[in-house]
Amino acid sequence: MPWQEVSTVKLRKEFIVFATREDANISELCRRFRISRTTAYKWLRRVRKEGDASLEDRSRRPLRSPGRTAEHIEQCILEVRRQHPAWGARKIRSFLLREGMRMPAPSTVHAILHRNGCIARHAPGAPLGRFEHDTPNAQWQMDFKGKTRLGNGAWAHPLSILDDHSRFCVLLRACEGETHDIVKPLLEEAFRLYGLPHSIYADNGPPWASSMQGQWTRLGVWLLKLGVRLILGRPYHPQGRGKIERFHRSMKAEALSMRALQDIRQADAVLREWRHVYNFQRPHEALDMRTPSQLYQPSPRPFPEKLPEVSYEEGEIVRKVLSGKGYISFRGRLWRMPDAFRGELVAIRPTNVDGRYKICFGAFPIAEIDLSKAQENAT
Repeated sequence: MPWQEVSTVKLRKEFIVFATREDANISELCRRFRISRTTAYKWLRRVRKEGDASLEDRSRRPLRSPGRTAEHIEQCILEVRRQHPAWGARKIRSFLLREGMRMPAPSTVHAILHRNGCIARHAPGAPLGRFEHDTPNAQWQMDFKGKTRLGNGAWAHPLSILDDHSRFCVLLRACEGETHDIVKPLLEEAFRLYGLPHSIYADNGPPWASSMQGQWTRLGVWLLKLGVRLILGRPYHPQGRGKIERFHRSMKAEALSMRALQDIRQADAVLREWRHVYNFQRPHEALDMRTPSQLYQPSPRPFPEKLPEVSYEEGEIVRKVLSGKGYISFRGRLWRMPDAFRGELVAIRPTNVDGRYKICFGAFPIAEIDLSKAQENAT
């Protein structure tokens, strides 16, 4: 029978003390210590050859392990982990497979990482349902990832733009603020390189949304002129921006938390470098371990160097929003328009309800007029 689990090494030593006496009754000692005679003589032989140190537990690892992962593969796994501390077993395995290496199963890679103290074992979470557009550039997600304190005391505001279909990071820059004058040139840079998306999904924060819910901004009007629809998420519902929220978690873990950033230039350089790794090297689990660059292609809609003018069909009711006060005149009354449309031409189009009209900027409805109400604000 085996040794009892309590104080195993001490019991072995006690047994050896009694068993090595001249008058020792080995059979009786085996009964009392609850071990077999084979085990007893095995320990006696070890002590005679190696001394008391041989009573300690020895590794049960076999002398030969034909199925063990080759040392150079294990070292490659650990090196990728060192370069990308936030990558898990599946990402590391997919990355090395693309490099032409023969790799073991993801569970083996995970065991190697665990054995070397890189990760802790944990129970996998339940998969979440998700939605994505069918083609690249059908929709981009855009958001600021909070702000990060820099070593010189200033703040960095990372701006991210992510393609919904491929998760390709179209733009990632460290900004000094979250204003129209900062964001618009960066959007122009992205549009020139990757073309125009059909829509951009953003939260209700500036500069793409006004502090007043439902109000337009200059940036939103500029996007409409380019034929890009700006979709604003519901307030306090970040679920619709799940992809970019998850992207920000990865960015924080793999870029921002890995080093101390001294100033805005260093922060921008770090984010640009990580963006390249994310797009072209880092396997993505939601993409069956492919990289975003393998699924993304630039939009066929080029960015126009000259901003197109909004045009309307002949016979439509067209009004120009007054530059000074932001009103339009219709049916003998003045109707207040969003300030972002000052100086722009809008069309007034009837609906199926008598006395109600849609106010459109090009093809996009921006407000309504209800003649039955004694108010001057278009809703």
